[in-house]
Amino acid sequence: MNDFITIAIPKGRILEESVELFGKIGIDCRELLGKSRKLIFENTEQKMRYMIVRATDVPTYVEYGSADLGIVGKDTLLEQGKDLYEPLDLKFGYCRMMVAEAAGLAEKDDPSRWANIRIATKYPNVTEKYFSSRGIQVEIIKLYGSIELAPLVGLSERIVDLVSTGETLKQNGLVEVETIAEITTRLVVNRASLKTKHQRITKIIEGLERVL
Repeated sequence: MNDFITIAIPKGRILEESVELFGKIGIDCRELLGKSRKLIFENTEQKMRYMIVRATDVPTYVEYGSADLGIVGKDTLLEQGKDLYEPLDLKFGYCRMMVAEAAGLAEKDDPSRWANIRIATKYPNVTEKYFSSRGIQVEIIKLYGSIELAPLVGLSERIVDLVSTGETLKQNGLVEVETIAEITTRLVVNRASLKTKHQRITKIIEGLERVL
C-alpha cells in the first residue's frame, strides 16, 4: 500500500471544490461526495487513498505522514505552524482574518493607540503574534464557536475571526477594524513523502498548477 498517494481532505465546501479540482487533472474522487459515513476511500486503479478528517486535523495527519497531501485553509496553517511543504494556493475558500469590534466603539476608537486589549478568538497563536509584533499587550480568550457573541455579552471588546461577506458581523452590530491576513485554501505536502514519492506528487502539483 506504500505506492498509494493518501490525501487528507476536510468535509463541507472544501471537499466539494477539491473533488472538482482533482477531476480537472484526471483524479476521480467523486465517491467522496456520496452519503457514505466511511472515513477512508480508495481508488485502487489510480492508487489513490482519501481520508475525510476535521479541517483542524489535516496538518497533523500530513506532518506525521499518515497522509502524503492535505487540503486546508491558510488560517489553520497560520495557527498551528506545522512543518509542512506548502506548494500551492488553490484559490478557493477566500476570506479575511479580521479584528472586529462593536460599531459604537469603532466610532471613537483609534487602533494606533491600543496598548492593552482583550480579544476573543479561535486563533490565539495568530492573535498573540499579530499584536506582539505591534507592541500591544493582549489578553486572549479562546473560544470555539460564535465568536461574535463575546462583545455582545461583555466577554471582550474585540474579536479576531474569519470574515467572508461580513453579514454575520453586521447582524451582530460589529464592524471590521483591521485585516490580519487574507485566507485561501492551500495544498500541503509531507516533506518525507515529497522525497519518497517525488515523481507522483510533483505530477499532481504541476497538474493543479496548470488548471489553476
